[in-house]
Amino acid sequence: MRKSQIFNWLFAVMLLPALLIPSWAQSTSDNPQTRGDNTKVNQRDQNAAEPTADQQKDNRSDRELTKQIRKSLVNDESLSTYAHNIKVIAQDGKVTLKGPVRSEEEKATVLSKAAQVAGQSNITDEVTIVPKNQ
Repeated sequence: MRKSQIFNWLFAVMLLPALLIPSWAQSTSDNPQTRGDNTKVNQRDQNAAEPTADQQKDNRSDRELTKQIRKSLVNDESLSTYAHNIKVIAQDGKVTLKGPVRSEEEKATVLSKAAQVAGQSNITDEVTIVPKNQ
């Protein structure tokens, strides 16, 4: 299997759940350290104003934005599997990042990578921190 085929397969595997499953990230303003139980988060995501992966725009620029951010995250081997699976939702050039990471440093890295692609003012941070012991 060629490198490009592997990347395409990985991209599809990583993106498919984001498109099919409602996000389970909890807002950092609600609770900076969430647990594995995502019931409250799923209830929050029922709010029509809350962006979820199924609302990802299908225009070329938003797809490309999501692709570039996803590629940047997946290619960083220093990031945990949690960070590799952050949900990236692009809507008209604005990007919402949702999901857990393992540390404050990892969160900063994820946000930085997204900002390098989309611009700092276009990022909405809904990334939470879940330490390994949870």
